[in-house]
Amino acid sequence: MHDSTTTHAVTSSAQPTAGKGCDGKLQLTPCAIVIFGATGDLTSRKLFPALYNLYAYDRLPEGFVIVGTGRSEHSEDSFREKMRESLEEHVPDYDRDLWRQMVPRLFYSQLDYDDVDGYRGLKERLEEIDASEEVRGATQGNRLFYLAVPPTLYKTIAGKLGEAGLAAHEQEKGWSRIVVEKPFGHDLASARELDATLHRSFAEDQIFRIDHYLAKETVQNILMFRFANAIFEPVWNRNFIDYVSIIAAEDLGVGHRSGYYDKAGVLRDMFQNHMMQLLALSAMSPPSRFHADRVRDEKSRTYRSLRPFNVPGEFKDLVLGQYEAGEVNGKRVPGYREEPNIPEASSTPTFAMLRVYLDSWRWQGVPFYLTSGKRLTRKISRIVVRFKEVPHSMLRGVVDQAIEQNRLFMGIYPDEVIHMYFMAKKPAPQLCLQPVIMHYGFEDSGGAPKLEAYEKVLLDCIMGDQMLFWRQDGVELTWGFLTPILEMCEECGELEQHLHRYPAGSWGPEQACDLHPGYYEDVITKTS
Repeated sequence: MHDSTTTHAVTSSAQPTAGKGCDGKLQLTPCAIVIFGATGDLTSRKLFPALYNLYAYDRLPEGFVIVGTGRSEHSEDSFREKMRESLEEHVPDYDRDLWRQMVPRLFYSQLDYDDVDGYRGLKERLEEIDASEEVRGATQGNRLFYLAVPPTLYKTIAGKLGEAGLAAHEQEKGWSRIVVEKPFGHDLASARELDATLHRSFAEDQIFRIDHYLAKETVQNILMFRFANAIFEPVWNRNFIDYVSIIAAEDLGVGHRSGYYDKAGVLRDMFQNHMMQLLALSAMSPPSRFHADRVRDEKSRTYRSLRPFNVPGEFKDLVLGQYEAGEVNGKRVPGYREEPNIPEASSTPTFAMLRVYLDSWRWQGVPFYLTSGKRLTRKISRIVVRFKEVPHSMLRGVVDQAIEQNRLFMGIYPDEVIHMYFMAKKPAPQLCLQPVIMHYGFEDSGGAPKLEAYEKVLLDCIMGDQMLFWRQDGVELTWGFLTPILEMCEECGELEQHLHRYPAGSWGPEQACDLHPGYYEDVITKTS
C-alpha cells in the first residue's frame, strides 16, 4: 500500500438478523469445576477472571461450584480471598455484590499430586460439597478437571484421577472431563506417550486439549467467512491465490517463562499449536456438516497434505533468529541472552519463518508463510491472503502506475477486522487508480457480550463441545511434520551459524525478506 493513498471504508448500515438462539440462554448441565494448580499464575490471570465473567454474563449453569486444588495450604476463606485478589488485579471493575453471591460456590482441597490418597480425599470432598446445604447435589456428580499445572504433571494427575475413580465416563453419577493446555508433548514420541497415559483413564471424548487461539472470535470467523459466502470459496485456491501469510508477532520477551522457553524455542512454543491451527483454518476444504469431528477430519486431511520438510535442503524454507538488545515501545530492553536465567551461549531461536506447501489439488504450488517471533515491533496476529495479478491489464500505457494485487487481511489482534484491498478509479479528471478498502469490524456486530478466549473454551468444556479443541490425530500429524525440522536444528551442531540476530523492536532478521519478499508489507499495512 502507498501511505499517501486515501482509502474508503465500505460498511453496511443494515444489522444482520441473529439466528435462532444466538442470544438465548444456554442449556448447561450442572458441574463441579476442579482446577489443579488453583493458586498458580494461570488461574489468577486467566481462569478465575474468565469464570467470574461467565458468571456475570449468566453463562454458567445454575448448579456449579469451583473447587481449587494444589499443594499449597489454604483454608476455604484464604482461597476465596486469593481469588478476590485476582479479580482486583485482572477485573478491577468487578461487581462486588456479584462477587459476594459467587463466594459460597468456591471451595479448596489440598493434595499432593503424587499421592493417590489425596485424590481419594478430593473425591470425598466433592461428594461432601454436593451433599452440603449450600449445594444440595446441584452438580449431579459432573466433574470438569482443569490442569492449570506444568505439562510435566499431566501424566501424573490423569493417572491418579483414574486410580481414585474420578475419571468414570458417562455413568449414573454424571460425566467426567479433563482439560489440558499446550504443549501436548515436546515431539512426536512424547505426544504419543502423553496420549497413551491420558487414555488409560479417559476416553477421547472426555479429553479437551486447549488451544486458546481457536476460541478467538476472529479465528472462529475464518470458517464462516470462507464457507458462508459464495463469493470467496470459488477463488480460494491455487488458480487465484499467490500466497498466504500467517503472522503471530509479539513485542514481549520471554518474561517469567524463561525456564520453559529456553528448552522449547519458538517452533515448539508457537508452531505445533497456534500456527498449525491457523494454517488448517486457512487451507482446509469445507466439511459436509459443521460438526466437531467432521471439521477436525478436514483439518487432519490438511495436515496429511503437508509436503515433508526438505531436510537435505536445510534452511531453504526456514529462517531462524534470536533477538538482541534494542528498543520496544520507546524503552530499552535486553537481548535474549541477557534475560534472567538464560544461558549466555543459548542458541534457542526466538523468531522463525517457515515456508510450507500443501500437496493437494486446491493448493499445489501456493506457499504458506508461517511467521512468529518475540520482541518484534508490535504485537499483531493476522492472516494475509495475496491474490494473483490480473492476467492481462487493458490499462497498460493508459495509467502510469502499477496495478496492485488484491489483498485480504483477517486481523486477529489487536484489530479484529476483515479488510479487502482492491483497485478503483480515483475521483479526478484524469484516469488514476487507487487501492480502497472493504472493511468489517467485529466490534460493530452488537448482540450478546463477546466472550474472551478462555471464557469461550471453558464454556465449551462444560457443554462438551470439542469443535475448538485438538484431536490426537491432529497433534500427531503436526508433530510428525515438525519433528524432522526440530531434529535438524537441534542435532546438527551447527545451529549457531543459521541463527540470525535481530534487534529488539524490529520485525526480525533481514533474511526473512529473502525467504518471503512480501513480509514487511504484510506486517506494516494498517488494518484500522
